[in-house]
Amino acid sequence: QQQQQQQHLRHMDQKVDAMGALPKKPYPYNLDDLVPPDNDFTTWTAPGGNRFAEYTKGDDPYNIITPDIRTKSDALARSRRVHVKNAMKFAYKAYETYAFGHDEVLPQSKAFGNNWGGMGTTLVDSLDTLWLMGLKNEFWRGRDWVRDHLHHDHVGSVSVFETTIRSLGGLLSAYDWSGDEAFLTKAQDLGDRLFKAFDTASGLPMGQVSLSSGSLRNIGWAGGNAISAEAGTLQIEYRYLAKVTKKKEYATKSENVYAVLKKMNPPHGLYPYYIRNQQNPPTFANNRLTFGAMSDSLYEYMLKIWLQGGKTESLYREMYDAAIQGMHDELLSTSTPSGLVFIADKNGEKMDYKMDHLVCFMGGLLGLGAYTDPLGLESERAQRDLKTAKALTYTCYQMYARMKTGISPEFIQFYPDKDFEPGRGAPHYVLRPEAVESFFILNQLTGDPIYREWGWEVFSAIERYCKTDVAYGELDNVNDVNGTPRNKMESFFLAETLKYLYLLQDPDTEVDVLNKHVFNTEAHPLRIFPVIDKEAKEENR
Repeated sequence: QQQQQQQHLRHMDQKVDAMGALPKKPYPYNLDDLVPPDNDFTTWTAPGGNRFAEYTKGDDPYNIITPDIRTKSDALARSRRVHVKNAMKFAYKAYETYAFGHDEVLPQSKAFGNNWGGMGTTLVDSLDTLWLMGLKNEFWRGRDWVRDHLHHDHVGSVSVFETTIRSLGGLLSAYDWSGDEAFLTKAQDLGDRLFKAFDTASGLPMGQVSLSSGSLRNIGWAGGNAISAEAGTLQIEYRYLAKVTKKKEYATKSENVYAVLKKMNPPHGLYPYYIRNQQNPPTFANNRLTFGAMSDSLYEYMLKIWLQGGKTESLYREMYDAAIQGMHDELLSTSTPSGLVFIADKNGEKMDYKMDHLVCFMGGLLGLGAYTDPLGLESERAQRDLKTAKALTYTCYQMYARMKTGISPEFIQFYPDKDFEPGRGAPHYVLRPEAVESFFILNQLTGDPIYREWGWEVFSAIERYCKTDVAYGELDNVNDVNGTPRNKMESFFLAETLKYLYLLQDPDTEVDVLNKHVFNTEAHPLRIFPVIDKEAKEENR
């Protein structure tokens, strides 16, 4: 992977020199000040926005990968990695102390909540994070609970999407990393119960299923419709389950969703987020286009299913490339006065110049799509997508840096000549991972140390403003430096946010997004099928 990065950058430098442009400047930011083990985050203050402006348009401003830069960046990262691991130990200890076997620990009242049906959601969602951080004692205690106490037959109606990405994804990833059969046994039991959701007239799954009775319904607030992202974000998990259990139906039924969606053939390859799924053929129930809530991970899985299968199933890559072309043509926008690149929403013919924090996953996705483009990384399309990836990720960094706490709001609204402000009614932060997800992926793909700098700022802000006596909590207002964290810590903070922050600062990780692993949308890494096949062959020799 390092060789690929170096070849790409050498090639880009040669191209620039051949065109008669100035050679790139050396990387100017300090990589020498290692973080002490006893670093005090309580005095940290947000350094403010508008810095690193040379990254605004997605350019490569510096000659970044020299052996010296890499060595220094890696040493600095290792000194930071310790602190992210400490944050995980701290938060997970609170879970084990006050909420073990329950869904969530409440970080202010030191109690527990069971809003996911009482399936130990935080435990299951955290397993692979514990493994990747080397917290094996906690991991094996979690395994014992899963083996001896995790049961799904008492659980009523659950979100098919949330339960698949958090619980099924968590169990499968724990199995993929550890090889422990207890995880696969429970995953298959859960998978079978959720799988009933696919029994619809259209083939597009229902939004909710009772794990005990199997009864199905769509989510009430969605007007009785299916949600595009939810229907299209179950396949990584079910295809993996099919692979390891040799039960093909998990794959064929879940993959059929994409065949149905392809036939719906919306303009520009972009999918409105409500679908009438209890009729055949299904039809769209609204016309709002977004890469944020309710559509986001549909586009993510178009690319990732193709990567999971070893880049052989062209339907998924074609749908992805069509959607990304549509996004560039219909939704990609630039702010004034700073020229920040963002992906707007569109309601019918009317643009809505807002962007959810959720959209920030797109920097990493576009980067991954560019590096794996069938036309080649040097193709015009891949270079366009990589530039958009980097520009968008800089905007996401600014969503943090421009707030008084250094933490991003739930969404931002863009205004002429003002760039953006926190969205009306949305100054809060729920410990979301999407920006740091893109920092991790782009750092692993490009080797640019700048993403580690931005990620370290985000982590420092979380330590400073979200930490409670025992864990971490959401914020009401990211511009209130005197606020108190809420009594709420979603499982995805441990599953995703801390995992990506750790991997970003972990130069020694086995995780390899380009050649070996695919992450589900809850940050659960699974080996891609060619790697599973190759490793199985080697074991059988």
